[in-house]
Amino acid sequence: MDEKNGKVERTLGIYTRLMNGYIVNKAEEANRYGVNERSIQRDIDDIRNYLELDAESHGFINSVIYDRGRQGYRLEQIYKMRLTNSEVLAICKILLDSRALTKNEMTDVLQRLIDCCVPQSNQKLIEQLIKNEEFHYIEPRHHTVFLDTLWDIGTAIQESRYIEIKYQGVLGTTVKTRKLKPLAIIFSEYYFYLTAFIEDEKVRENFDVINDAFPTIYRVDRIKQLKITNERYRIPYKDRFEEGEFRKRIQFMYGGKLQKIKFEYSGPDIDAILDRLPTAKIIDKLDGNYIVCAEVFGKGIDMWLRSQGEKVKLL
Repeated sequence: MDEKNGKVERTLGIYTRLMNGYIVNKAEEANRYGVNERSIQRDIDDIRNYLELDAESHGFINSVIYDRGRQGYRLEQIYKMRLTNSEVLAICKILLDSRALTKNEMTDVLQRLIDCCVPQSNQKLIEQLIKNEEFHYIEPRHHTVFLDTLWDIGTAIQESRYIEIKYQGVLGTTVKTRKLKPLAIIFSEYYFYLTAFIEDEKVRENFDVINDAFPTIYRVDRIKQLKITNERYRIPYKDRFEEGEFRKRIQFMYGGKLQKIKFEYSGPDIDAILDRLPTAKIIDKLDGNYIVCAEVFGKGIDMWLRSQGEKVKLL
């Protein structure tokens, strides 16, 4: 009994020191409690096991790791493993508004998200808050299940492998075969897109604007067949494609040359304009109207400008 009590006292003592930010040295702890270092190691292993079980039930992770520089064990930074109820609700609403998936896929994703990330006591509440919108959800007209293709493309990008695709363009056009260097996956206005460089020089000749700075764009749901080859490509780090910067400058995923535009905005909410065009800057204000400049790719900006009617005047 004394040995058992000593074990409990020792383990709790080490646990307390770790929680308080101290470095636990096995030799020092063995000397403190009058035991050998193997006993201290078993105590540390017990604490690790407890923390793993605690993470599963409470959504917090604490890890006991060995710090070679400080020659002892310490508690790794605490972080939340689960999303909050409000975060899950926001993600569910964003997913529903995206209309990116078939209805069955959307229902499955939402349910798994709620099951994994929301405590059981609050799951019904989240389900009720999205129930009506989920019931009236309208899936995209292509009705295509493509999530596995999306993952395969991501794998090819990560491993820098060429892909070969059979692609159905605008409805009614013939299926085209392309060999591509896949660069990034981007979501925009209901659809997922692949950006890629075309490898075939003969195909490249038929494009008005195509060089290493301007990738071509493909809707993932229109990829009818995908093959990941064993052939790898290399793009120097300085020439890497930065999808975040590309995404700031493209509207409706219409590719093309990089250009600068300037326009006058007379509408009621300049913030909506600046949010729509992440590269936009206000350069002047005249008679209550804003003069805005922005850097954009391609012709998609023309569609957006026309959608604003008289509120926007291109300068």
